Amino acid sequence: MVALWSAKTLASATPSLLPDLSTRLRPTDSAPWTILFVLTLVTLLPAIAMCMTPLVRLMVVFHFLRQALGTQTAPSNPTLLGLGLMMTWFLMTPVLTQVDQVAVEPYRAGQITGWQALDMGSAPVKSFLLRYAREKDLALFVAAGQIPRPHRPEDLPMRVVIPAYILSELKAGFSIGAVLFLPFLLIDMVTAAITTSIGMFQLPPVVVSTPLKILLFVMVDGWNLLAGSLLKSF
Repeated sequence: MVALWSAKTLASATPSLLPDLSTRLRPTDSAPWTILFVLTLVTLLPAIAMCMTPLVRLMVVFHFLRQALGTQTAPSNPTLLGLGLMMTWFLMTPVLTQVDQVAVEPYRAGQITGWQALDMGSAPVKSFLLRYAREKDLALFVAAGQIPRPHRPEDLPMRVVIPAYILSELKAGFSIGAVLFLPFLLIDMVTAAITTSIGMFQLPPVVVSTPLKILLFVMVDGWNLLAGSLLKSF
């Protein structure tokens, strides 16, 4: 009798437990889209870092600095890239905080959909890009894309803002690099004139000028000055 009563009790309780169990085991509707979005973001992360952050300007300036010093591979590419990434993270922290507040947190709370989160999260990023994109570069891509003239810059699509921002950053990086190159070029010219005038034709001038340029850069605390100037340019 006890076994029969237990079987009847289990049979009567099973239908009520099945909906709750299936609800717990079934993933939410947003889970596949979340996984797809995260995987896509990870794949595009290097391109996003190069196209939508200050990393472009920083790496161009670092390249010019290394060429001006004449040190060839010192600092190494991983070192410069690491420094550029850390400075980019420092500069982009306010923007990322805004994106988290207006898009990520509401999406986690289930208040907005994934597409709404993308649309709302792109607004702080677009404001950052427009702050440093030149009007001339924006007009170039607006004309090339045959896009109607917007009432305000915020109405421009990202396919116009991102390439315009890259061009503006390249111009800024080359401008800073050219100014950075001048004092080291002067040292090269003076060293070449002196070594030639005293008849040192067998000794390349770069062998003499490179230690002098490194010594000058260290004496003026060049890395601190360069980092401070780059941070102030944003």
